[in-house]
Amino acid sequence: MDDTDLIQRCQSGDAHACADLYERWCGSVYRLAYGIVRQEQDAEEVMQDAFVYALSRLGNYDPHKSAFRTWLYTITISRSRNKLRRKRLPTVELNEWSESEAERGEAARPPEDLAEMQAERTRVWAALGRLSPKLREAVVLRYFENLTYPEIGDILQVPVKTIQSRVRLAHKELEKWLVEGGQH
Repeated sequence: MDDTDLIQRCQSGDAHACADLYERWCGSVYRLAYGIVRQEQDAEEVMQDAFVYALSRLGNYDPHKSAFRTWLYTITISRSRNKLRRKRLPTVELNEWSESEAERGEAARPPEDLAEMQAERTRVWAALGRLSPKLREAVVLRYFENLTYPEIGDILQVPVKTIQSRVRLAHKELEKWLVEGGQH
């Protein structure tokens, strides 16, 4: 069943359809929120807030204006920004974002390789944490959610050129911190 059918069933009061829609999108919404707010508990709160808002306003969703993912991610970005404004988060080291197929396969690797991979992950997450929220949002949507520049522009409600510029600036900052050791 596609999102359109689930949304129609949700709008008609089908609680099972709402649960199915939530299950289908909760992982993506959580990852997006986590990439922005950078703390598990805060990401869970953002995810819950985003779904409460989205499910209560499904009648406002217009599939002719945007894809459901775009609409839901826009809500998630807004809720994430609100969370950051309410609670200025300190920079923290992050362990893992999600358990992908590749990460589940890590158990077969030698401990030295795993330690090296974890150290590299920590460096990358620390560097991502140093980016401004606008640059971090663009990078998370581009590389962790695999969205195109036009999709990101729709979600963040900014021109595609602005998104491209933010990603380019993020690349420069990340290169400075990761490759050049923050020297400049």
